Amino acid sequence: MKIVLAYSGGLDTTVSIRWLKEKYNADVITVTVNVGQEEDFEEIEKRAYEAGASKHYTIDAIDEFADKYITFGIKMNGLYEDAYPLSTALARPLIVEKVIEIAKREGTEYVAHGSTSKGNDQVRFDLTAKALYPEVKIITPARVWGMTREEEIAYAKKYNIPIKEESKVYSIDENLWGRSIEGDQISDPSVEVPEDAFKWTRRTKTGKLKISIEFEKGVPVALNGEKMRLSKLISILNTELGSYGFGRIDHLENRVVGFKSREVYEAPAALALTTAHKDLEKMIYTPHELRFKRIIDQQWSDLVYQGLWIEPLREVLQKTGDELNKWVEGEVKLEVEGNSIRILGRESKYSPYSESIASYSKGWYPTDEMARGFIEIWGMHSLLSRKSRGI
Repeated sequence: MKIVLAYSGGLDTTVSIRWLKEKYNADVITVTVNVGQEEDFEEIEKRAYEAGASKHYTIDAIDEFADKYITFGIKMNGLYEDAYPLSTALARPLIVEKVIEIAKREGTEYVAHGSTSKGNDQVRFDLTAKALYPEVKIITPARVWGMTREEEIAYAKKYNIPIKEESKVYSIDENLWGRSIEGDQISDPSVEVPEDAFKWTRRTKTGKLKISIEFEKGVPVALNGEKMRLSKLISILNTELGSYGFGRIDHLENRVVGFKSREVYEAPAALALTTAHKDLEKMIYTPHELRFKRIIDQQWSDLVYQGLWIEPLREVLQKTGDELNKWVEGEVKLEVEGNSIRILGRESKYSPYSESIASYSKGWYPTDEMARGFIEIWGMHSLLSRKSRGI
């Protein structure tokens, strides 16, 4: 029997290797997908073998993550509940896809992952795996074994399982698009998040940072006039903006599994690029397009967060977003200072903005008769309703 395990290198999945071998008498094949997390992948591979893996795969998917997933996070202004840039949620379908590819290559229907029964990731893993591989049989050790974190550590020591030295108070998940921070110390929403929880946004520079982002068809293609791959642009922004303290998110999140949780994230590039993209859309779209886009952005973000990447409506919304984004071309200038951001200016050849119409000093003015007629017609529904109701 072969079991393909989505392997992060952390405590849960490392203990899972031995647990799966022991419980199922199986060969455990580990798969680590690089989506931009800051890890030593050679060390992860070494740890997997030392823990008992029979084979290990490391898959570099950084550019695929940027080009096929993050692009839609930008085009669809992906912010769950107007706050969370969907960093973990966007990466999970790609990770599952790679794990399923390995399972098929290895000729097995058995796939395992390290999600717990309280998290959203179990939904994302299970549903995506079933969609990609209907015959799949999913094993989730952390939902079965009932061990506490302390018991997992004791189990690892008992069997001489090498475990990564991890934070005792924080649970971290990171990729190119963001870093999430959870832990008992910050689960109380009334308590200020300690500075040591942050890594990307520790302020090492003071003053203000000005940048410009160029977009083509809704996707960032240049930073400060220099063309580059999206993955590189995001990486630079995470480092540069983070050094000014920008990119922190702290909000109460409505989880898929039925309760609210205090969630803390670092996402400098995601927040800056989403801010710039939304501003450019506002410059280009008609009022009807803009209001419609807000509706589909929210629906798309909800589906991705809720683990429904496999939902047909998500694909329909993306196609609609693509069609609208083909006009989103231009440059946006931004300034960050600490955790604040503001737009300095924007321009696009597709913008219907006209200074000759909008200017109060020299622009077009409707005649008094035109203005009176417009106001009368514009408010007629409301005025007649008030009259009929005796208001």
